[in-house]
Amino acid sequence: MTTASRHHADVLVIGWGLSGLVAATEAAAAGRRVVVVDQEPRTGLGGQAFWSFGGLFFVDSPEQRRMGITDSLDLARQDWFATAGFDRDEDHWPRQWADAYLQFAASEKRAWLREKGVGFFPVVGWAERGGYTATGPGNSVPRFHVTWGTGPGVVAPFQAAIEAAEAQGRITILPRHRVTALTDADGVVTGAAGDVLAPSGAARGVASSREVVGAFEITAGATIVCAGGIGGNHELVRAQWPASLGNPPTHMVAGVPSYVDGSMQPVAQRAGAHLINGDRMWHYVEGIQNWDPIWPDHGIRILPGPSSIWLDATGTRLPVPLFPGFDTLGTLAHLRTTGHDHSWFVLSQKIIEKEFTLSGSEQNPDLTGKDVPLLLRSRLGKGAAGPVQAFLDRGADFVVRRTLDELIEGMQALPGGRVLDAEAVRREVEARDRELVNDFTKDAQIAMLRSARAYRGDRLIRTAAPHRILDPANGPLIAVKLHVLTRKSLGGIETDLSARALSHDGNRIRGLYAAGEAAGFGGGGVHGYRALEGTFLGGCLFSGRIAGRAAAAAV
Repeated sequence: MTTASRHHADVLVIGWGLSGLVAATEAAAAGRRVVVVDQEPRTGLGGQAFWSFGGLFFVDSPEQRRMGITDSLDLARQDWFATAGFDRDEDHWPRQWADAYLQFAASEKRAWLREKGVGFFPVVGWAERGGYTATGPGNSVPRFHVTWGTGPGVVAPFQAAIEAAEAQGRITILPRHRVTALTDADGVVTGAAGDVLAPSGAARGVASSREVVGAFEITAGATIVCAGGIGGNHELVRAQWPASLGNPPTHMVAGVPSYVDGSMQPVAQRAGAHLINGDRMWHYVEGIQNWDPIWPDHGIRILPGPSSIWLDATGTRLPVPLFPGFDTLGTLAHLRTTGHDHSWFVLSQKIIEKEFTLSGSEQNPDLTGKDVPLLLRSRLGKGAAGPVQAFLDRGADFVVRRTLDELIEGMQALPGGRVLDAEAVRREVEARDRELVNDFTKDAQIAMLRSARAYRGDRLIRTAAPHRILDPANGPLIAVKLHVLTRKSLGGIETDLSARALSHDGNRIRGLYAAGEAAGFGGGGVHGYRALEGTFLGGCLFSGRIAGRAAAAAV
């Protein structure tokens, strides 16, 4: 029988994603001895945040003011709560977390990150534009601040801090340690136990083995669960799929590595933690198959500008206001009623050059590498950005043709394309183009395009001038087959405002804390049903900071 290795810490952090890194560094800064465990090899330090585009949600930032954007805490709160749609008894703590996070985003969040050396791209993006009324979901103004350095730029200061503390003996990092149980004594969580997995040389994001070679036990004065969500476990995603979104897709692509498996959920539940809002989740409908995959079923999300024509699988245009970049979950709900797992963008070369950005640090070498000359060439120069061109050349979901008839034939030739009605596509594209003859239109998308270009950030790098897609001068024509791409869990472990885990009856579970996606980014569901974008990394930062400080103060 294998003897378990034993460790002791003041604070144990389970998971080394962004929330875990922040929690560990905060606890270590308070003078506590910290142990961090994760089931992945050391190459995975930083978790999902490393792969992200690095978008952060700020309110009334200097970047916004320089771009002529008037924002306020009141406006941000109006948008957040209208988007979240809190309507359950279990939204008690998520509502309070939402208020606290908005205060953070409007005050010290930016200064705190700037002190750590994090910088931001000067043009603020406008994600989740809504398109309904002032009291409907969506951002009233641009709030999406891209980190200079993307996801790795957000991770870097916390990784440096944790490694410095490790060198000083204040933090111990244990890779390949998979927690299978939270231990307790007299109703107090006292640490964790689990399996030691075989050493792995797997690169970041690549699936690693689950061969067990030993066991471990860790005792701690406080334990923080920062183990992420369920997006890499499609079976679990389907099991928790909300009825409001119809039947789950048969086919999805994965926007997160396979280690995002939800394995800590039952472990936390067995320790008494109350998991809430499990049916609230955030998946994208602009997913494409990665031509150069890193993890199984690896998908990339298109961050679209607002000009592409969006058609369902049969060729019917999506209804107002389901335009690219306006309402992620509303679009997903609509598409699930069509009976098909895919949809289409139809666009021009002129649109793809100006409006297509791909989510992910590896898909944005200019921003990730802080390469200004490359940024100017890729964002302002002629032709599609290099990573986008690679998908045009090699992507399985891209069709590039000279004429509309040829384009439709290419769309129909792709898997599932046989349901596409050629006449419906032709009718939609030609009717849309007729609206561009003069400055008047009844087409809401064209009206929105013209309105968007009143914002100089959109006009400069994000939105193409309205034009006829079928005009050969704007070609060639492009179609992109879009898949549902799994991403985030919006529910999780219920916590109070000190990130202390709560039981089903609302009582605090002594010794247990939760942060990041494992806690629905705070409280068990700070976003409610929908997110405003730029709020996932920020939720990890905020909840990790609170959890690390609270745990350190308690031991």
